[in-house]
Amino acid sequence: MSNEILLILIVAVPVLFSCLLPIIGQFSVKARNIFALALALITFILGLFLAPSVFSGNIISFYYDLPLGLNFILKADAFALFCALVSSLVSAIIVFYSFEYTDSYENQNEYYFIVLLFLGSMMGIIFSANLIFLYIFWEMTAIASWRLIGFFRKEDYVRRANKAFMVTAGGAFLMLAGFIMLAEQSGSFDFAAIRTAIAPGAVKNITVILILCGIFAKSATFPFHTWLADAGVAPSPVTALLHAAVLVKIGVYVYARLFNGVIIPSETIKIAVFVIIALSAFIAGGAALIEKDIKRIIAFSTVSQLAFIFLGFAVGTRLAFAGSTLFILMHSAAKAGLFLGAGIIEHKTHTKDITKMGGLSKIIPVTYIAFLVCMMSVIGIPPTGGFFSKFMVITGTADAGYIGAAVVFTAAATLTILYMLRVFCKVFLAEPAGSFEAEKSSLWSPMNFSVILLAVISLVCGLAFGKLTFIAELAANQMFGIIK
Repeated sequence: MSNEILLILIVAVPVLFSCLLPIIGQFSVKARNIFALALALITFILGLFLAPSVFSGNIISFYYDLPLGLNFILKADAFALFCALVSSLVSAIIVFYSFEYTDSYENQNEYYFIVLLFLGSMMGIIFSANLIFLYIFWEMTAIASWRLIGFFRKEDYVRRANKAFMVTAGGAFLMLAGFIMLAEQSGSFDFAAIRTAIAPGAVKNITVILILCGIFAKSATFPFHTWLADAGVAPSPVTALLHAAVLVKIGVYVYARLFNGVIIPSETIKIAVFVIIALSAFIAGGAALIEKDIKRIIAFSTVSQLAFIFLGFAVGTRLAFAGSTLFILMHSAAKAGLFLGAGIIEHKTHTKDITKMGGLSKIIPVTYIAFLVCMMSVIGIPPTGGFFSKFMVITGTADAGYIGAAVVFTAAATLTILYMLRVFCKVFLAEPAGSFEAEKSSLWSPMNFSVILLAVISLVCGLAFGKLTFIAELAANQMFGIIK
């Protein structure tokens, strides 16, 4: 099978075959669950088949000519494939966790269908090399996230889902206007043609601002950040999917792809981005420090940590770009572990209020250890992967001459320590605020195994950081080799 066919299948398999899940679910719940997991794993495995060629420095492309410049183009370079592998692997773990977590819920057929459609849409965004198809897949994720956030169908939950949809879809509308202006200036919607037609720094600032509105809305960056915490009403595997594996990563991915590999914004825009993401890091970190709802705390943490990923891509040097590329993996694994751990905690305590917990280190020891490792990675404590990626981003920022930004984000990293330790102490180490039964589920149950696996990934990624750095450096070299 050719690499081009494999590339098409990575997008087509989850998008097309997800439609079969509601049908299979009418006959067998077990068969539906296994098929859903198989689709996620096949997506990941197809990416692994491409890895030897792509991580050797090759770029794989598929091109289908359509009228009006709406060419269907898929392109897999090291950066795209790395992000695809991360998203599909974490999504597969989340699907497996869902077997146990959602087994008593209604709307399960729709749940698995939307989750796999979500994954396929993410693959479409990652590999698309045409602005219109990128936008189509982008809006597919908006519809999917809207249904998943309102999964329980309660009035307040649906209202919050509607809010998330309005914010992200509204931002996407502005982004589409920016895409059209970009096409008018360059004469094409294709990335390669735009890159050739527009000199670095020559793109209109209003065009960049409109596109940034869509990116910041999707990634819940200030001032569009409030919808993400409200999305915590969704089931824990959904919040893990939104915060860690797929949704908010779309924004940082597209920022990196467009503003490093296609167009180069002005220095004024770059400074404005620094200010916005710094505010996002501190405002979200401050909110996490006073919030009581465990899922909202982790959600605000996501907003804050995404600012670090944005930082490396905004700095635009090889070191900073490589650091942010690795940060995508480290944050995805660790934050998914925290959200899935929060789901176990909520099942055990029947509350999201951390002040009503305490003493859970003895009640759910598996979750306690996994949560600790994932928390260490989010904070950036060696030898977890989060330390090395965050260090690379801040070092790359300072090396590029943005000393002020490096200092500001070092302070934001300190804030991360405070709010994460607050959660950990109140949930696991404080005196119990209630009477909780000891853990009875098997170590190998889907929920326990999933959080263990994510914790192991967070730790192993730190121990094997040197090998991962090679991929990140290749991604940076390809990206910056294009724009020279």
